[in-house]
This record gives sequence, C-alpha cells and structure tokens, in this order.
Amino acid sequence: MKRIEISVGRGLKAALKEFAGVARRVERGETLPQAVPQLRFSSINQLFSAITEKRLELIRHVAEHGGLNTRQLAQALGRDYKNVHTDVRDLCDYGLLRKDSRGRLTAPYDEIVIRADVRRAKKAA
Repeated sequence: MKRIEISVGRGLKAALKEFAGVARRVERGETLPQAVPQLRFSSINQLFSAITEKRLELIRHVAEHGGLNTRQLAQALGRDYKNVHTDVRDLCDYGLLRKDSRGRLTAPYDEIVIRADVRRAKKAA
C-alpha cells in the first residue's frame, strides 16, 4: 500500500534538524529504510486550505475511477469545471494527483495520513 504522510506544525528548524540527522547517517554509510513521501504545512489553516473536504472527495473518486480527465471528473462529481480544474491543478502540484500526457488523472497513493503535533519538540540540554 502506497501512502503519503502530511504533517502540520513542524517548522523549518525541525525539518533542517531532521535532514541533518539523515545526512549524518548517510555519511556513516548506514542503510536507510525506504522513506515515506511527506508533505508538510506550517499551520492547520494552511492544511485545511490545501486539502478541503471537496478535494478529498475528488482524490477518492480519482483513486476509484482512474483515467478520467478533468472535464469527466467535474461531470462525475456534479461540480463546476473551473473549480475542479483549480483543485486538480493544486492537487497535482502537491503530488496528490498525477496527470499523464493525455490529461488522464490517477491517484498515486492508497492512503493519506495526516499528523499534527500538539506539543513542540523539547530542546536538547
């Protein structure tokens, strides 16, 4: 099962610290486990603007009925073409949908995991 993890609230410092840790492991020659693709948002508002209920419905429909183009998708969902076009463009930019050279849509992931930290990471002493 292919999945992507979406996280909220991890700032630039935390991301850089994580990257530095991975870089040290690579320098030591360690074999790293297969990474799970990740998408990060700085705030819950940013996440909810990017991944709306209608966009999740759209992703689910594409996952179940792959190969539709944007116009067919808008018709199937009973939504305005312009709004679906915008949603498809943004979801492709986030990597949550893919469009082939003929305009056919696919959903590359079977599962989307959304995680939001409730406590900030404590600084090391």
